[in-house]
Amino acid sequence: MVNGMKKIFLLGTCLVMAAQVFAWGQKGHRIVAQVAYTYMRPKTVKQVDKMLGHNGLVYWSTWPDEIKSDPVLSEWGNDWHYQDMDAHLPDSFIVAARTDYPSHGGNLFRVTDSLTTVLQSNPKDTLALILMAHLIGDIYCPVHMAHEEDKGGNRIKMQWFGNKTNLHTVWDTQLIESQGYSYSEYGAFLVDNYSDRKQLACDMDAAQIVLQTYHWADSIYTYQEQWDGSAYHYIYHWHEVAEDLLYQAGVRLAQFLNTIYP
Repeated sequence: MVNGMKKIFLLGTCLVMAAQVFAWGQKGHRIVAQVAYTYMRPKTVKQVDKMLGHNGLVYWSTWPDEIKSDPVLSEWGNDWHYQDMDAHLPDSFIVAARTDYPSHGGNLFRVTDSLTTVLQSNPKDTLALILMAHLIGDIYCPVHMAHEEDKGGNRIKMQWFGNKTNLHTVWDTQLIESQGYSYSEYGAFLVDNYSDRKQLACDMDAAQIVLQTYHWADSIYTYQEQWDGSAYHYIYHWHEVAEDLLYQAGVRLAQFLNTIYP
């Protein structure tokens, strides 16, 4: 079933996908989906697994990033996964941008709203489900609300334990990998250790979520100016923030799916 679904999507869909960025990387998106399964109602799990296969939310969560290597789909664009913002913008501007979609710097807000409408009218739209499960995770990744001028941190070079990398990669992959967990272990760890954040994640509205992500992005840029270059120090300073955002994304994904598949 899975291979057949992939062939259908690849042949029949014109998607705009990110050309150079992965929010959270493969493991991060699987963690978000794993956390979501913890908080999805049994009927919701049954419906989602019927569409995607057993634990399909986890397995398909990375697909919207993976298809950008497809020679056909990679030509369609690069702006669904992020919404770049300039530094130190007033909260009122960020809140307004959430619904008055910016004309440049990505289309994350526009696309998630559109996919929500699609799923509300047709919950059986498998492609919309897969994309939304992925993009909800992207909304919580600070470097997907970073600066357009440096391509979401991709142009900010860093050394990570002696290897060349960049700010975006550190956030989408290195911070998560630094803890040494599998995605299932990390998901269980987050549920065990961040459950006191569940109600906050549920209560935040769309504007508050965007503001939270944007403010963390601003803080990351500020820290970059004073960082001493030690990967150990970077991990110590930021890994709990990354974990909290991954957990919140999983809770929010479950909350969203529980409304689509009650």
